[in-house]
Amino acid sequence: MTASLWTALNHGGRTVFLEEDKSWIEQIKKKLPTLESYHITYDTLVTQADELMEMGMREECKVVQDPRFSKCKLALKGLPSEMYGIEWDLIMVDAPTGYFDGAPGRMSAIYTAGLMARNKEEGETDVFVHDVDRVVEDKFSKSFLCEGYLQEQEGRIRHFTIPSHRTRLGRSFCP
Repeated sequence: MTASLWTALNHGGRTVFLEEDKSWIEQIKKKLPTLESYHITYDTLVTQADELMEMGMREECKVVQDPRFSKCKLALKGLPSEMYGIEWDLIMVDAPTGYFDGAPGRMSAIYTAGLMARNKEEGETDVFVHDVDRVVEDKFSKSFLCEGYLQEQEGRIRHFTIPSHRTRLGRSFCP
């Protein structure tokens, strides 16, 4: 999906792109100079998915908190600081690359999207994951966004609705 489509769909709202490809940011800024985008470096590779899945099942990864303070290795701690305090209504995971073994994988992006959604003060956050036909996106979205929160899947996009875990303390990570 294009940046212009997302900004049109979210007219009047805040749309932020966290992008691994600096050239994409430069290219899209020429067309949409007001687009809010940040260059992000992802430090996990697709080849690490099994190891990270195992780590993600540990107790420290089931604690709902600000990702910056998480002891879970899956939590993205290098996002721009202003991203952490926002109460997102919708998060779309369509990066990083993730389509070959040596590429940065979406494991941390999926986990962190779920953590941010659960950490919302109240209400729910819709989280969409693209390319769920791929092994990493399939397994990690079902595990960390939780099959119990799955609303629907249309083609290669999966939609989860994740409730705030702050309004009901003691709620399990997945239903």
